[in-house]
Amino acid sequence: MAAALVVTVFVSAYGLIATERIHRTAAALAGAGGMVLLGVVDVQVAFYSQRTGVDWNVIFLLFAMMVIVGVVKQTGVFEYLAILAARRTAGRPFATMVLLMVITAGASALLDNVTTVLLIAPVTLLVCDRLGVPPAPFLIAEAFASNIGGAATLIGDPPNIIIASRSGLSFNDFALNLAPIVVLLMLVLIGLCRVLFGPVLRHDPERALAVVPLNEGQVIRDPRLLRRCGLILVLVLAGFMGHTAIHVEPSLVALMGAGVLVAWSGLEPRRFLEEVEWSTLVFFMGLFVMVGALVEVGVVGQLGDAITSAVGDRYAFGSAALLWASAALSGIVDNIPYVATVTPLVQSLVDAGDGTPGAQALWWALALGADLGGNATAVGASANVVVLGIAARHGHPISFWHFTRYGLVVATVTITVAWGYLWLRYYAA
Repeated sequence: MAAALVVTVFVSAYGLIATERIHRTAAALAGAGGMVLLGVVDVQVAFYSQRTGVDWNVIFLLFAMMVIVGVVKQTGVFEYLAILAARRTAGRPFATMVLLMVITAGASALLDNVTTVLLIAPVTLLVCDRLGVPPAPFLIAEAFASNIGGAATLIGDPPNIIIASRSGLSFNDFALNLAPIVVLLMLVLIGLCRVLFGPVLRHDPERALAVVPLNEGQVIRDPRLLRRCGLILVLVLAGFMGHTAIHVEPSLVALMGAGVLVAWSGLEPRRFLEEVEWSTLVFFMGLFVMVGALVEVGVVGQLGDAITSAVGDRYAFGSAALLWASAALSGIVDNIPYVATVTPLVQSLVDAGDGTPGAQALWWALALGADLGGNATAVGASANVVVLGIAARHGHPISFWHFTRYGLVVATVTITVAWGYLWLRYYAA
Protein backbone atom coordinates (compact mmCIF):
# COMPACT_ATOMS: atom_id res chain seq x y z
CA MET A 1 0.00 0.00 0.00
CA ALA A 2 2.80 2.40 0.91
CA ALA A 3 4.54 1.72 -2.39
CA ALA A 4 1.35 2.46 -4.35
CA LEU A 5 0.86 5.77 -2.54
CA VAL A 6 4.49 6.77 -3.09
CA VAL A 7 4.22 5.98 -6.82
CA THR A 8 0.98 7.99 -7.01
CA VAL A 9 2.62 11.04 -5.42
CA PHE A 10 5.68 10.70 -7.64
CA VAL A 11 3.68 10.34 -10.86
CA SER A 12 1.47 13.29 -9.91
CA ALA A 13 4.48 15.52 -9.22
CA TYR A 14 6.20 14.32 -12.39
CA GLY A 15 3.06 15.11 -14.38
CA LEU A 16 3.04 18.65 -13.01
CA ILE A 17 6.73 19.03 -13.94
CA ALA A 18 6.16 17.67 -17.46
CA THR A 19 3.05 19.74 -18.21
CA GLU A 20 4.39 22.87 -16.48
CA ARG A 21 1.00 23.48 -14.89
CA ILE A 22 2.93 24.93 -11.98
CA HIS A 23 6.61 25.84 -11.70
CA ARG A 24 8.78 22.73 -11.62
CA THR A 25 10.40 23.77 -8.34
CA ALA A 26 7.00 24.05 -6.67
CA ALA A 27 6.01 20.65 -8.09
CA ALA A 28 9.20 19.00 -6.80
CA LEU A 29 8.80 20.51 -3.34
CA ALA A 30 5.14 19.45 -3.24
CA GLY A 31 6.14 15.92 -4.19
CA ALA A 32 8.86 15.85 -1.52
CA GLY A 33 6.37 17.13 1.04
CA GLY A 34 3.97 14.38 0.05
CA MET A 35 6.63 11.74 0.71
CA VAL A 36 7.18 13.21 4.17
CA LEU A 37 3.43 13.18 4.92
CA LEU A 38 3.26 9.53 3.89
CA GLY A 39 5.87 8.75 6.53
CA VAL A 40 8.34 7.34 4.02
CA VAL A 41 10.89 10.15 4.33
CA ASP A 42 12.43 11.50 7.51
CA VAL A 43 15.50 13.62 8.21
CA GLN A 44 17.86 10.65 7.93
CA VAL A 45 16.40 9.47 4.63
CA ALA A 46 16.23 12.95 3.09
CA PHE A 47 19.48 14.56 4.17
CA TYR A 48 21.99 11.99 5.39
CA SER A 49 21.47 8.75 3.48
CA GLN A 50 23.87 8.23 0.60
CA ARG A 51 21.38 5.84 -0.99
CA THR A 52 18.15 7.83 -0.68
CA GLY A 53 19.04 11.38 0.35
CA VAL A 54 19.77 14.64 -1.41
CA ASP A 55 22.96 14.26 -3.44
CA TRP A 56 24.93 17.16 -2.00
CA ASN A 57 27.82 16.54 -4.41
CA VAL A 58 25.51 17.52 -7.28
CA ILE A 59 24.03 20.51 -5.43
CA PHE A 60 27.35 22.03 -4.40
CA LEU A 61 29.05 21.34 -7.73
CA LEU A 62 26.28 23.23 -9.51
CA PHE A 63 26.32 26.02 -6.94
CA ALA A 64 30.09 26.47 -7.14
CA MET A 65 30.14 26.53 -10.94
CA MET A 66 27.31 29.10 -10.96
CA VAL A 67 29.35 31.32 -8.64
CA ILE A 68 32.45 30.96 -10.84
CA VAL A 69 30.44 31.85 -13.92
CA GLY A 70 28.94 34.80 -12.05
CA VAL A 71 32.45 36.17 -11.55
CA VAL A 72 33.57 35.39 -15.11
CA LYS A 73 30.54 37.23 -16.46
CA GLN A 74 31.82 40.48 -14.96
CA THR A 75 34.81 40.40 -17.34
CA GLY A 76 32.79 40.51 -20.60
CA VAL A 77 34.71 37.59 -22.09
CA PHE A 78 31.65 35.91 -23.60
CA GLU A 79 30.64 39.05 -25.45
CA TYR A 80 34.26 39.33 -26.61
CA LEU A 81 34.18 35.83 -28.13
CA ALA A 82 30.87 36.38 -29.92
CA ILE A 83 31.90 39.72 -31.46
CA LEU A 84 35.31 38.29 -32.39
CA ALA A 85 33.56 35.48 -34.24
CA ALA A 86 31.49 37.93 -36.29
CA ARG A 87 34.52 40.07 -37.18
CA ARG A 88 36.71 37.11 -38.10
CA THR A 89 34.11 35.84 -40.59
CA ALA A 90 33.73 39.27 -42.22
CA GLY A 91 30.02 39.13 -41.50
CA ARG A 92 29.29 35.99 -43.54
CA PRO A 93 26.16 34.61 -41.82
CA PHE A 94 26.77 30.86 -41.98
CA ALA A 95 30.46 31.15 -41.08
CA THR A 96 29.44 33.36 -38.13
CA MET A 97 26.86 30.78 -37.08
CA VAL A 98 29.47 28.02 -37.17
CA LEU A 99 31.92 29.97 -35.02
CA LEU A 100 29.21 30.86 -32.50
CA MET A 101 28.15 27.21 -32.37
CA VAL A 102 31.73 26.08 -31.74
CA ILE A 103 32.17 28.70 -29.00
CA THR A 104 28.85 27.64 -27.44
CA ALA A 105 29.73 23.94 -27.53
CA GLY A 106 33.20 24.49 -26.07
CA ALA A 107 31.92 26.75 -23.30
CA SER A 108 29.08 24.32 -22.51
CA ALA A 109 31.58 21.50 -22.03
CA LEU A 110 33.70 23.56 -19.62
CA LEU A 111 30.94 25.42 -17.76
CA ASP A 112 27.36 24.32 -18.35
CA ASN A 113 24.96 24.68 -21.24
CA VAL A 114 22.31 26.83 -19.54
CA THR A 115 24.79 29.45 -18.37
CA THR A 116 26.49 29.49 -21.76
CA VAL A 117 23.33 30.26 -23.74
CA LEU A 118 22.35 32.91 -21.19
CA LEU A 119 25.57 34.74 -21.98
CA ILE A 120 25.86 34.06 -25.72
CA ALA A 121 22.26 34.61 -26.84
CA PRO A 122 21.99 38.38 -26.16
CA VAL A 123 25.17 39.08 -28.11
CA THR A 124 23.96 36.84 -30.92
CA LEU A 125 20.91 39.08 -31.23
CA LEU A 126 23.21 42.09 -31.56
CA VAL A 127 25.31 40.46 -34.26
CA CYS A 128 22.26 39.30 -36.22
CA ASP A 129 20.84 42.81 -36.11
CA ARG A 130 24.07 44.20 -37.58
CA LEU A 131 24.16 41.49 -40.26
CA GLY A 132 20.48 41.91 -41.16
CA VAL A 133 19.69 38.21 -40.76
CA PRO A 134 16.94 36.54 -38.72
CA PRO A 135 18.22 35.54 -35.27
CA ALA A 136 16.02 32.46 -34.85
CA PRO A 137 18.28 30.08 -36.82
CA PHE A 138 21.33 31.27 -34.85
CA LEU A 139 19.62 30.86 -31.49
CA ILE A 140 18.20 27.45 -32.34
CA ALA A 141 21.58 26.26 -33.62
CA GLU A 142 23.25 27.50 -30.42
CA ALA A 143 20.74 25.59 -28.31
CA PHE A 144 21.57 22.43 -30.27
CA ALA A 145 25.30 23.06 -29.89
CA SER A 146 24.99 23.68 -26.15
CA ASN A 147 23.23 20.36 -25.57
CA ILE A 148 25.70 18.44 -27.73
CA GLY A 149 28.78 20.19 -26.30
CA GLY A 150 27.54 19.75 -22.75
CA ALA A 151 27.47 15.98 -23.27
CA ALA A 152 31.27 15.87 -23.52
CA THR A 153 32.13 16.33 -19.85
CA LEU A 154 30.95 15.61 -16.35
CA ILE A 155 30.01 19.23 -15.69
CA GLY A 156 28.61 20.21 -19.08
CA ASP A 157 25.01 19.09 -18.58
CA PRO A 158 23.08 18.49 -15.32
CA PRO A 159 22.17 14.88 -16.30
CA ASN A 160 25.90 14.09 -16.55
CA ILE A 161 26.47 15.45 -13.05
CA ILE A 162 23.73 13.19 -11.69
CA ILE A 163 25.11 10.16 -13.54
CA ALA A 164 28.65 10.82 -12.31
CA SER A 165 27.57 11.23 -8.72
CA ARG A 166 25.52 8.03 -8.69
CA SER A 167 27.95 5.90 -10.69
CA GLY A 168 31.31 7.04 -9.33
CA LEU A 169 32.55 7.85 -12.84
CA SER A 170 35.25 10.51 -13.01
CA PHE A 171 35.69 13.64 -15.11
CA ASN A 172 38.26 11.75 -17.18
CA ASP A 173 35.85 8.85 -17.75
CA PHE A 174 33.33 11.21 -19.31
CA ALA A 175 35.91 13.04 -21.39
CA LEU A 176 37.54 9.85 -22.73
CA ASN A 177 34.26 8.11 -23.57
CA LEU A 178 32.05 10.99 -24.72
CA ALA A 179 34.32 13.76 -26.04
CA PRO A 180 35.22 11.84 -29.25
CA ILE A 181 31.59 11.34 -30.27
CA VAL A 182 30.73 14.92 -29.33
CA VAL A 183 33.38 16.22 -31.76
CA LEU A 184 31.90 14.04 -34.51
CA LEU A 185 28.36 15.13 -33.63
CA MET A 186 29.34 18.79 -33.84
CA LEU A 187 30.57 18.20 -37.39
CA VAL A 188 27.28 16.47 -38.17
CA LEU A 189 25.36 19.37 -36.62
CA ILE A 190 27.24 21.92 -38.74
CA GLY A 191 26.29 19.97 -41.87
CA LEU A 192 22.66 19.74 -40.76
CA CYS A 193 22.51 23.46 -40.04
CA ARG A 194 23.83 24.17 -43.52
CA VAL A 195 20.93 22.18 -44.95
CA LEU A 196 18.27 23.40 -42.52
CA PHE A 197 19.19 27.08 -42.28
CA GLY A 198 21.37 27.77 -45.32
CA PRO A 199 18.56 29.14 -47.54
CA VAL A 200 17.66 31.92 -45.05
CA LEU A 201 21.25 32.96 -44.27
CA ARG A 202 21.91 35.27 -47.20
CA HIS A 203 25.11 37.30 -47.23
CA ASP A 204 24.58 41.05 -47.56
CA PRO A 205 27.96 42.78 -48.12
CA GLU A 206 26.61 46.19 -47.15
CA ARG A 207 25.12 44.95 -43.87
CA ALA A 208 28.30 42.99 -43.18
CA LEU A 209 30.17 46.30 -43.02
CA ALA A 210 28.11 47.11 -39.91
CA VAL A 211 30.13 44.51 -38.06
CA VAL A 212 33.37 46.45 -38.54
CA PRO A 213 32.65 49.10 -35.86
CA LEU A 214 32.15 46.37 -33.27
CA ASN A 215 35.39 46.37 -31.28
CA GLU A 216 35.65 43.20 -29.25
CA GLY A 217 38.40 44.68 -27.10
CA GLN A 218 36.04 47.32 -25.72
CA VAL A 219 33.73 44.73 -24.10
CA ILE A 220 36.46 43.36 -21.80
CA ARG A 221 35.58 45.33 -18.69
CA ASP A 222 38.24 43.99 -16.32
CA PRO A 223 41.35 42.44 -17.95
CA ARG A 224 43.03 41.74 -14.60
CA LEU A 225 39.98 39.86 -13.31
CA LEU A 226 39.83 37.94 -16.60
CA ARG A 227 43.39 36.72 -16.12
CA ARG A 228 42.59 35.63 -12.58
CA CYS A 229 39.46 33.84 -13.76
CA GLY A 230 41.45 32.06 -16.43
CA LEU A 231 44.01 30.83 -13.90
CA ILE A 232 41.36 29.58 -11.48
CA LEU A 233 39.39 27.86 -14.24
CA VAL A 234 42.54 26.05 -15.41
CA LEU A 235 43.24 24.90 -11.85
CA VAL A 236 39.63 23.80 -11.32
CA LEU A 237 39.60 21.80 -14.57
CA ALA A 238 42.95 20.24 -13.60
CA GLY A 239 41.37 19.30 -10.28
CA PHE A 240 38.42 17.71 -12.07
CA MET A 241 40.73 15.65 -14.27
CA GLY A 242 42.98 14.61 -11.40
CA HIS A 243 40.43 14.19 -8.63
CA THR A 244 40.90 10.40 -8.50
CA ALA A 245 44.62 10.91 -7.87
CA ILE A 246 44.27 13.68 -5.29
CA HIS A 247 41.19 12.04 -3.69
CA VAL A 248 39.13 15.23 -3.72
CA GLU A 249 35.61 15.13 -5.17
CA PRO A 250 34.76 17.51 -8.07
CA SER A 251 32.23 19.30 -5.86
CA LEU A 252 34.96 20.23 -3.37
CA VAL A 253 37.35 21.20 -6.19
CA ALA A 254 34.69 23.55 -7.57
CA LEU A 255 33.90 24.97 -4.14
CA MET A 256 37.55 25.69 -3.45
CA GLY A 257 37.93 27.33 -6.86
CA ALA A 258 34.83 29.44 -6.30
CA GLY A 259 36.02 30.49 -2.85
CA VAL A 260 39.46 31.54 -4.05
CA LEU A 261 38.05 33.38 -7.07
CA VAL A 262 35.46 35.25 -5.01
CA ALA A 263 38.08 36.33 -2.47
CA TRP A 264 40.57 37.27 -5.20
CA SER A 265 38.02 39.20 -7.29
CA GLY A 266 36.98 41.56 -4.52
CA LEU A 267 33.44 41.67 -5.96
CA GLU A 268 30.41 42.38 -3.85
CA PRO A 269 28.45 39.16 -3.21
CA ARG A 270 25.32 40.41 -4.97
CA ARG A 271 27.25 40.68 -8.27
CA PHE A 272 28.13 37.01 -8.52
CA LEU A 273 25.29 35.51 -6.47
CA GLU A 274 22.72 36.90 -8.90
CA GLU A 275 23.89 34.23 -11.36
CA VAL A 276 23.07 31.42 -8.95
CA GLU A 277 19.88 29.69 -10.06
CA TRP A 278 18.44 29.04 -6.62
CA SER A 279 15.18 27.62 -7.98
CA THR A 280 17.14 25.01 -9.96
CA LEU A 281 19.09 23.94 -6.87
CA VAL A 282 15.91 23.65 -4.80
CA PHE A 283 14.27 21.71 -7.64
CA PHE A 284 17.11 19.20 -7.52
CA MET A 285 16.69 18.80 -3.77
CA GLY A 286 12.99 18.07 -4.02
CA LEU A 287 13.60 15.67 -6.89
CA PHE A 288 16.24 13.72 -4.98
CA VAL A 289 13.86 13.34 -2.04
CA MET A 290 11.12 11.98 -4.31
CA VAL A 291 13.41 9.49 -6.03
CA GLY A 292 14.84 8.50 -2.63
CA ALA A 293 11.33 7.66 -1.46
CA LEU A 294 10.90 5.31 -4.43
CA VAL A 295 14.16 3.62 -3.45
CA GLU A 296 13.11 3.46 0.21
CA VAL A 297 9.88 1.54 -0.45
CA GLY A 298 11.58 -0.84 -2.89
CA VAL A 299 9.99 0.35 -6.14
CA VAL A 300 13.31 1.11 -7.82
CA GLY A 301 14.79 -2.17 -6.65
CA GLN A 302 11.87 -4.17 -8.07
CA LEU A 303 12.08 -2.35 -11.41
CA GLY A 304 15.82 -2.91 -11.47
CA ASP A 305 15.39 -6.64 -10.91
CA ALA A 306 12.77 -6.85 -13.68
CA ILE A 307 14.90 -4.92 -16.17
CA THR A 308 18.03 -6.88 -15.27
CA SER A 309 16.14 -10.12 -15.89
CA ALA A 310 14.81 -8.86 -19.25
CA VAL A 311 18.16 -7.58 -20.51
CA GLY A 312 20.33 -10.32 -19.05
CA ASP A 313 23.78 -10.11 -20.58
CA ARG A 314 22.52 -8.60 -23.84
CA TYR A 315 24.16 -5.27 -23.15
CA ALA A 316 24.16 -4.15 -26.78
CA PHE A 317 20.38 -4.53 -26.81
CA GLY A 318 20.15 -2.80 -23.43
CA SER A 319 22.27 0.14 -24.62
CA ALA A 320 20.20 0.60 -27.77
CA ALA A 321 16.94 0.48 -25.83
CA LEU A 322 18.26 2.84 -23.15
CA LEU A 323 19.67 5.30 -25.71
CA TRP A 324 16.48 5.60 -27.75
CA ALA A 325 14.08 5.44 -24.81
CA SER A 326 16.07 8.13 -22.98
CA ALA A 327 16.09 10.30 -26.09
CA ALA A 328 12.35 9.93 -26.61
CA LEU A 329 11.45 10.69 -22.99
CA SER A 330 13.94 13.55 -22.73
CA GLY A 331 12.31 15.15 -25.73
CA ILE A 332 8.95 15.12 -23.97
CA VAL A 333 9.93 16.05 -20.43
CA ASP A 334 12.94 17.77 -18.92
CA ASN A 335 15.88 15.36 -18.90
CA ILE A 336 16.85 16.19 -15.30
CA PRO A 337 14.00 14.40 -13.49
CA TYR A 338 14.16 11.56 -16.00
CA VAL A 339 17.85 10.86 -15.38
CA ALA A 340 17.47 11.17 -11.61
CA THR A 341 14.75 8.52 -11.75
CA VAL A 342 16.45 6.10 -14.14
CA THR A 343 19.98 6.24 -12.69
CA PRO A 344 19.33 3.69 -9.90
CA LEU A 345 17.92 1.27 -12.49
CA VAL A 346 20.98 1.60 -14.71
CA GLN A 347 23.18 1.11 -11.66
CA SER A 348 21.55 -2.26 -11.04
CA LEU A 349 22.23 -3.30 -14.64
CA VAL A 350 25.87 -2.21 -14.47
CA ASP A 351 26.38 -3.97 -11.13
CA ALA A 352 24.99 -7.18 -12.61
CA GLY A 353 27.60 -6.94 -15.36
CA ASP A 354 30.51 -6.86 -12.88
CA GLY A 355 32.04 -3.80 -14.52
CA THR A 356 32.50 -5.27 -18.00
CA PRO A 357 32.95 -2.67 -20.79
CA GLY A 358 29.62 -3.62 -22.33
CA ALA A 359 27.82 -3.05 -19.05
CA GLN A 360 29.67 0.21 -18.33
CA ALA A 361 28.60 1.49 -21.74
CA LEU A 362 25.04 1.64 -20.42
CA TRP A 363 26.04 4.83 -18.60
CA TRP A 364 27.17 6.40 -21.87
CA ALA A 365 23.94 5.32 -23.56
CA LEU A 366 21.94 7.02 -20.80
CA ALA A 367 24.01 10.22 -20.96
CA LEU A 368 23.90 10.49 -24.75
CA GLY A 369 20.21 9.66 -24.92
CA ALA A 370 19.27 12.24 -22.31
CA ASP A 371 21.58 14.99 -23.61
CA LEU A 372 20.90 14.54 -27.34
CA GLY A 373 17.20 13.81 -26.88
CA GLY A 374 16.85 17.20 -25.24
CA ASN A 375 17.31 18.74 -28.70
CA ALA A 376 14.13 17.14 -30.02
CA THR A 377 11.63 19.68 -28.70
CA ALA A 378 11.52 23.19 -27.29
CA VAL A 379 10.99 21.85 -23.74
CA GLY A 380 13.39 18.91 -23.89
CA ALA A 381 16.28 20.72 -22.21
CA SER A 382 16.63 23.73 -19.94
CA ALA A 383 18.92 25.46 -22.46
CA ASN A 384 16.14 25.34 -25.07
CA VAL A 385 13.66 27.00 -22.72
CA VAL A 386 16.19 29.72 -21.88
CA VAL A 387 16.88 30.47 -25.55
CA LEU A 388 13.17 30.75 -26.36
CA GLY A 389 12.66 33.08 -23.41
CA ILE A 390 15.50 35.39 -24.48
CA ALA A 391 14.23 35.46 -28.06
CA ALA A 392 10.72 36.37 -26.94
CA ARG A 393 11.93 39.15 -24.62
CA HIS A 394 13.85 40.75 -27.50
CA GLY A 395 10.93 40.68 -29.92
CA HIS A 396 11.92 37.57 -31.90
CA PRO A 397 9.57 34.86 -30.60
CA ILE A 398 10.30 31.27 -31.56
CA SER A 399 7.27 29.00 -31.35
CA PHE A 400 7.31 25.47 -29.94
CA TRP A 401 6.83 23.94 -33.38
CA HIS A 402 9.31 26.27 -35.09
CA PHE A 403 12.01 24.91 -32.79
CA THR A 404 10.73 21.33 -32.77
CA ARG A 405 10.55 20.84 -36.53
CA TYR A 406 14.33 21.35 -36.64
CA GLY A 407 14.99 19.67 -33.31
CA LEU A 408 13.40 16.38 -34.31
CA VAL A 409 15.67 16.16 -37.35
CA VAL A 410 18.81 17.02 -35.37
CA ALA A 411 17.95 14.66 -32.51
CA THR A 412 17.15 11.73 -34.80
CA VAL A 413 20.33 12.07 -36.86
CA THR A 414 22.68 12.66 -33.92
CA ILE A 415 21.23 9.80 -31.86
CA THR A 416 21.59 7.44 -34.82
CA VAL A 417 25.25 8.45 -35.13
CA ALA A 418 25.68 8.05 -31.36
CA TRP A 419 24.32 4.50 -31.46
CA GLY A 420 26.77 3.63 -34.25
CA TYR A 421 29.58 4.97 -32.06
CA LEU A 422 28.46 2.94 -29.03
CA TRP A 423 28.14 -0.24 -31.05
CA LEU A 424 31.51 0.13 -32.80
CA ARG A 425 33.41 1.07 -29.65
CA TYR A 426 31.88 -1.27 -27.08
CA TYR A 427 30.10 -4.15 -28.84
CA ALA A 428 31.38 -4.74 -32.39
CA ALA A 429 34.34 -6.77 -31.16
